[in-house]
Amino acid sequence: MAAPVTRDLAEAVDLANEYAPEHLALSVTEPWRWAEKVNNAGGVFMGEHSFEVLGDYLAGPSHVMPTGGSARFASPLNVWDFVKIVSLVALDDKTAQAVGPIAATLAQSEGLDAHANAALLRSEK
Repeated sequence: MAAPVTRDLAEAVDLANEYAPEHLALSVTEPWRWAEKVNNAGGVFMGEHSFEVLGDYLAGPSHVMPTGGSARFASPLNVWDFVKIVSLVALDDKTAQAVGPIAATLAQSEGLDAHANAALLRSEK
């Protein structure tokens, strides 16, 4: 297996963000300088003394990490995974009338005719 070679650390961080690793070790002199540039990693291990096995078993918040590049859109298991959230939608009449036809267009584009009709009928006040 070949290891990628980059011109500098900036390119290495860009490559890591593209790859979206489960674990990313910033084993560099100034890891904190680079940490804020990491957008896609399950866990970032800061410097030589924060090696991955310690994060897995003792120092990390969770060993359930996004794998297979899923760190591009997913996070490690965390407390928010156990919090139930209820979304609220509260529009006034003027706003509902203004956006109703737009919602109908989107619904029609998805083939959801009943949704589209409901939006149009409620917008014809």
